[in-house]
Amino acid sequence: MDAPLDELLDELGVELVDSTVTDRGFFGAFVEHRDGSRVLSMPPGRPAFERDTAARMLLAEGLGLDAPPVPAPLEVSRA
Repeated sequence: MDAPLDELLDELGVELVDSTVTDRGFFGAFVEHRDGSRVLSMPPGRPAFERDTAARMLLAEGLGLDAPPVPAPLEVSRA
């Protein structure tokens, strides 16, 4: 999880796409499709640090990696 985000996404086989969700409280979504493909959808235009941090938290949660829990007031929901 220490690699640059682009390398990490490549290593994990996750495609990063821009989300159309504009809600300020939305940081992104990790989706694993039935065919096994993985997508990380994140809102564009956010500060680089915020985007990088949110991406790593979503990846860890979505892939069930050993990582600290998401800090409050953030929360991860599953659908």
